[in-house]
Amino acid sequence: MSRPPAASAAGSSPFGGGRPGGPSAGVSEPLDYVEVRSKGRRPYDCVFLMAYGAPEKMEDVRPFLDNVLRGLPVPKERYEVVVHHYELLGGRSPLNELTERQATGLRAELNRQNLDLPVFVGMRFYKPYMFTTLKAIKEQGYRRAIGIILSPYQSMPSWEKYQETIQEVLDLGYPEEVPEVDFIKPWFDHPLFAKSQAAQVRAALDKIPEEARGRTRIIFTAHSIPTAVAARCPYAGQIEHACKAVVEELGGADWTLAWQSRSGDPKTPWLEPDVNDYLLTVQAEGIEDVILCPIGFISDHVEVMYDLDLEAKATCARIGLRMVRAETVNDHPIFIEAMADMVKTRIAKDQKSQKK
Repeated sequence: MSRPPAASAAGSSPFGGGRPGGPSAGVSEPLDYVEVRSKGRRPYDCVFLMAYGAPEKMEDVRPFLDNVLRGLPVPKERYEVVVHHYELLGGRSPLNELTERQATGLRAELNRQNLDLPVFVGMRFYKPYMFTTLKAIKEQGYRRAIGIILSPYQSMPSWEKYQETIQEVLDLGYPEEVPEVDFIKPWFDHPLFAKSQAAQVRAALDKIPEEARGRTRIIFTAHSIPTAVAARCPYAGQIEHACKAVVEELGGADWTLAWQSRSGDPKTPWLEPDVNDYLLTVQAEGIEDVILCPIGFISDHVEVMYDLDLEAKATCARIGLRMVRAETVNDHPIFIEAMADMVKTRIAKDQKSQKK
């Protein structure tokens, strides 16, 4: 049974929904892929994975946060709260390591399928930065890349910003220093993405006593943002679609969608319910076991680890709920297959278009 979600949008910023703006309310379904440069006629010769990036040691946390903010007016107390989150988790995020593992897995899977395509990784806010990777791709002789943004949902704080980053490189006058990049469309509806996340939920269910599994509620979570921003992008519907696809893979489940990582002015409406508030509702309903599944993210990182593994877990302990947190897809073999399928599908469509 599904509980109606609020609405949502993405963004992995530790400060919330990102910069103002975003597509208009009437955003149409995204194209199959978006070409940042004029259409290339040479075959694809590499894959470019793009991720947010995260600090790997405590001394990098403040420079990382400064880079993310770049002048945004975030209160000092909120800044210090985020720094403290990193301190509690050992001063590093596993995001970069997991992204590299995803790239390694994709290289191996493409090779297994007789596709000899190197896979590069670039980050928006940490090393290796996207611009550095783009230059390295070109210096190694590659000219046309399939770009996969490691965020399946379309929103201004996440998906569009990766496109803008590459466009900024071109606007700076470096078109000869970077390869052509064709972005794969938002892939929230890829069946293997749903299948891989469902596998992680099943693994979490296995940790719950068998007699209690049928009464367990699955709470999917995603990053909350201001409702005004959510109204201007399709992310909410895409998240709900992904949740339903996972539940279908599971053969049905009692589930709902809640939000995490809220920040900003308390007077500004954000997407609700917050996961910690919703846990109180679950407990009042007599539910004893919950699985938290951070479907809004594809890699475990500090927001997932602090908001769910520490904060939500503490809430559950205080009110007497038994909680298991499902992993994100990370480098699950089925998710690696999903990325390989995206690459193969893009190549096939490109080859077909070249024959026209």
